[in-house]
Amino acid sequence: MGTGPIPAVNAVLAKAGWSKEEVDLFELNEAFAAQSIACLRELGLDEAKVNVSGGAIALGHPIGASGTRVLVTLLYALKRLNKSKGCAVDEL
Repeated sequence: MGTGPIPAVNAVLAKAGWSKEEVDLFELNEAFAAQSIACLRELGLDEAKVNVSGGAIALGHPIGASGTRVLVTLLYALKRLNKSKGCAVDEL
């Protein structure tokens, strides 16, 4: 927990060869509102592109399945909003 999404997003984008600007939607797992704010600020992400269906605070933390929840939530948001490129991270 904490700021784990920061290095996770950076690692995923580097591995994919993508920039933050070319990603349509981000789904970041968060446990606390302050964590979300810190991650958004540190990563410099557009709030309108992050957790568009509500994050873990709103949707919940399924025990042992938070990574699955993050990914499936992103996939449904991409489809619903007719977007194609997304980044889903839990922790690094």
